[in-house]
Parts: sequence; structure tokens; C-alpha cells
Amino acid sequence: MTTSQRIDPLIGRLIDDRYEVRSRIARGGMATVYLATDQRLERRVAIKVMHGHLADDSNFRNRFVQEARSAARLADPHVVSVFDQGQDSDLAYLVMEYLPGITLRDLLRDHGKLTPRQVVDIMDAVTSGLAAAHRAGIIHRDLKPENVLLADDGRIKISDFGLARAASANTATGQSLLGTIAYLSPELVTRGVADARSDIYALGIMMYEMLTGEQPYKGEQPMQIAYQHANESVPRPSVVNPSVPDPLDDLVLWATERSPDERPSDARELLERLREVEKQLGFASTATAAHNPTMLMPAAPPISDTAEFTQALTSANMSTDPVAPEDATSALRTTTARRRKKGWWVLAFVLMLAAVSGGTGWYFAAGPGSQVSMPDLVNSTPEEATAILQEMGLQVEQGSEYSFDVASGLVSSTDPGPGSQVVRDSAVTVNVSLGRAPVTVPALAGMTLEETQSFLTDNRLTVGTVDKQFNRDVESDVVISAVDPASEKDLSAGGEILQGETVNLAVSVGAIPNGVGLSPDAARAAFEDVGLVVSDKVEERFSDEIDKGLVLSVIVADGVIRPGDDVSLVVSKGVDLVPIPDVVGMLVADAIQKLQDAGFKTTVESDLEELFWAPTRLTVDSIDPEAGESARRGSTITVTANILD
Repeated sequence: MTTSQRIDPLIGRLIDDRYEVRSRIARGGMATVYLATDQRLERRVAIKVMHGHLADDSNFRNRFVQEARSAARLADPHVVSVFDQGQDSDLAYLVMEYLPGITLRDLLRDHGKLTPRQVVDIMDAVTSGLAAAHRAGIIHRDLKPENVLLADDGRIKISDFGLARAASANTATGQSLLGTIAYLSPELVTRGVADARSDIYALGIMMYEMLTGEQPYKGEQPMQIAYQHANESVPRPSVVNPSVPDPLDDLVLWATERSPDERPSDARELLERLREVEKQLGFASTATAAHNPTMLMPAAPPISDTAEFTQALTSANMSTDPVAPEDATSALRTTTARRRKKGWWVLAFVLMLAAVSGGTGWYFAAGPGSQVSMPDLVNSTPEEATAILQEMGLQVEQGSEYSFDVASGLVSSTDPGPGSQVVRDSAVTVNVSLGRAPVTVPALAGMTLEETQSFLTDNRLTVGTVDKQFNRDVESDVVISAVDPASEKDLSAGGEILQGETVNLAVSVGAIPNGVGLSPDAARAAFEDVGLVVSDKVEERFSDEIDKGLVLSVIVADGVIRPGDDVSLVVSKGVDLVPIPDVVGMLVADAIQKLQDAGFKTTVESDLEELFWAPTRLTVDSIDPEAGESARRGSTITVTANILD
């Protein structure tokens, strides 16, 4: 857990006696998103909590509630589900579906441009979800790669309807034109008016970025980018990436027409044309591919480490009403031809500069242009980050936090995060990494293997080797010992190590079976059942206690015994009986020697005094047991002596 999370007062809080906050996922300009556990339904959820300083602002509070209502009206596989919304004391919160995975922005940041096939498959899912929103009368107003989620289990969903409004309202935003500059439609820049066609324009910009690996308009200040949106036409993606097919070129140009009337009327119309393009390019339609996921694998070599991403492209689609293909196709051809003959508008563009200069001045002096977009400063030095932010007109405060991924001394995060819109001259926090966080490990010896693995995984520690050993004192599946191999630190009784370290475990498989007294076959089966290897060589020994033919003992190696080790069986030969030699009439000394040589002990009895003073004159009168009988080796023979005549 990072320092910033440890000081976050919401971590560990139970909201509305139902949602236990576990950790922070992300922070934006309007709210912070946490991972929480719904204790009532026993499931993980994402809970968005409005920033406290905004909770008193009725406009922000209404917009927050509007997000819940907008998303709740949508039941589509490509839109993040909203489960609950409420107020707990000073907190306004929104409970949503939790989707572990990455965003489209993460994918583009890691891999740059995508293949045409991958672009078509992602756009099919995104446009499907947006079509459901438009059909419900909702426009998103803030579509960008950060709001497209690629889940680990293959789902693609649109999130963050925080700016959504009813499409029928079509009202100006006034002073609070919101959204990200890079994806704002011309009508939003110049007039602050948005409808479903504004979402289409944002999709077109996203498609351009996926095909080329860059945005169509660049500038050091948001003012420059917004000016290009308002006054320039988006170029063909193939100018940057010649491998882009013509149908996708044309689709991007149609979606990004400066005039809303010349774009698709809504996402449904764009989706229908997108699926025509899929057929033109020889891609399987998504509706078909949903039943055959292998059809969606890209023909080109896949992007590295994107197995889940490829799986995500097999998400099911919403159905749309059919339209005549020739209508959309002919309209697109006409639009494209006109876009290719752009020489005439150079003069018009020059004349337009004067016309829009007044509006542009207002936009960047008092309107949304007074905001700047937070850059991604992760892995830069604190000095570099401070210089960049101060040049953008922002005040910098420095914080610190533990980071699993960023080396100590480099910037690990900013608050607000990358892409957030921040008012100039406001303060932002640059968090410097303290390196990986220390983890206090409890006594692992005595915990079950499942409990230990869960603790290590939850605390970003790696489970190393699991050495399974026989141990008569520790129950099966219980940890015997734990060691950090890097430092050779024994963690059996607990200790402290850094996140990311490996812990090797020794785990009991219980006691070795006791095969004594069993038949060799039964003992062999008992040992093989627990993974031991029984030698074919069997040793036999006499035994007074174990009947003949049964296992007398088991021979195992010294020290630790593991499944797969060898054991040998010792089988009883029964009692060791020896015939008693005949020593009657022999001198006592000779008789004793003969009996001892045969393996017996002796005792001599006599009433004669000569037994003590003249033993050489004594002979054996009788023995008990008698000669010829068999007695156990080592037993005692009683010799009765008499004097020699």
C-alpha cells in the first residue's frame, strides 16, 4: 500500500454499512475511484466518491447523480454497469462494476499504433456500446481512450458517463465546456454545443490515433489544438501510416467531418458502415465471430503480451436494425471525394481566421481554454516534472509514496493524473517514489498453504518454490517454514521484506504412513498412495513381536523426506528358534560354553558346596529345557550340576 493510500481516510472505511473500501484505483478532477467489497453480495465493486470540495456545488453534485442515472439506463455488454448511488454522511458515491484490466490509452501508450484488424474489432465493441447510449437518448460527451476499458476476461466497455446529457437537450455548455481538448468536436470548440454527432467525431479521432499511433492535431498549448479542431480537416490516416486500407481512411474522414450534418447521425449509422468495412476488408463480422473467437485473431503478428487484448476483441455485440448498404456507401464515397479535393477551401480558411478570432479569444481567456491538460510525468525526475508544470503555469507541491513499478527518486504519479484538465495557477502534487513498499509478514509457519499464498499475492510478494515434506508434527497443507532466498531471511516467525520479493515455502504433506504389522503388499500400497517409491528389495529379520511375513520396520533416508523419495521394507521372519544341544554328563564349564556357542544364556543350580570350591569336578546332571527341544535364541538354559564320581 502506498503512503498516499495509507493516509487516505477512506481506506478501510465502511460506506453505508455495506461497501468496505480496500484500495484506491484512480483519482480524477471530479472524483476518486476505489476498489471496495460489497459485503452484502460478497463481490468486488468499483466505488466512485466525489471530491469533498465539490460536494457542496450543486452543479457538480447534479452531474455526479446524472452519471449514475445515465449509466443505469443502459443495459449493454459494452457499457460499464452502475449498481448503486447514494450519500453517506459527507460522501456522495457511485457504485459500479469492477473491471480489472487496462484502458485503451494504456494499450496505445505501450504499443503505439494497432493493426487495422485490431482497430476494427475494438471500434465494433465501442460503437456498439455507444449506439445503445444514443438509442436511449444519451450522449457521452467525453469519449477518449482513457474511458475505454479492456478487461482481463475479454470484455470491452465504455466508462465514465460523468458528462453525459440527454441527446434531445442539445444545449450549450456555457462557461463549463468540459472534455479533453484532443477529442472535442468543432461545434463544441466554437459554440459549446454537443449532440450525438459530437460523440461520432471523438470516435473518429480515436480511430485515427489507433491507426497511426498519434493524434491528428499537435500543439504545445491546448489553444493550438482546439484552434485546429475548429478550422482544419482531419487528414487521412494513410498519410502517416501507408498500410491503412482505403475503407478505414474513408471511415475516419466521414466521422471527423467539421460539419456535424456531414457526419453519421449517430453511432448506429457508424456501426452499420463499420461492419460493411469489415466485410470489404475480409474480416469476419463480429456477430459471427462471437460464436467463433478464433476468427478474430489478427492476420499480422499479434502485439506482444496482448493475449487478453486479443481475447477482448471477441466480445458480443448489440444488434442493430438493418439499413440499405448502398445509402451509407454512396454517401461516404461522395463525402470522401469532396474531402480529397480540398484546394478550394484554402482561401476560405484564411477568411475564417478573422471571423473566429473573437470567439477564440474568449475561449482561451475566460473559457475552457484557460485550463491545461496534465502531462504524463511518470519516471521523470522531480526537477524535470517541476520545470514542465511551472512552464504550463501550475504550482507544484511535492509528495512521496511507495511505488512497485517506479524506481526510488523518480516521479511515480501526479495528482490530478495524466490527461486531467487543470486550471492554470492551481496547485498540483508530484509524488516521488520511495521505492517498493515494505511488507510486514506475519508468522507464516502454522498457516495453511492457501492462506499463505493469498497473503503473499495480496501484498505483491511472489510465491517461490513450494517444497512439500513429510512431517509427523505438522498437519498436511500447513507451512513448516518460509525463507526469503534473496537475503536468506527466515520468515517462519514473521518479519519485514519489500514488495516484489520472493518467498520460498516448505509445506507439510503429513506424517509418513506406519506400515509396521501390515502385509508387504498393503504397506507398499500405503506408501505409494502418498507418493513414496517402495524398493523391490525386501530385507528379512527375526522378530519376537511381529509375526512372520508381516512388515517389521521401514528404512528411510536420514533428514527431510519428500514425496518421490525411496523407502525399503523389512519383513519379519518370526521368532528365531535354536535346537538345544545335549550337554548332560559334560563338565559344567564345557556345557556352559557349548550352550553359549549355540546362542543361549545359562544359569547353574546345585546344592553342593563343590559348586563354589571345586567347579572342575562338577558335571551336568540335567538341563531345562531338555536337550533336543527348540528355544528362542538368547533365552536362558538352566543347568543342574552334580559332583563328578
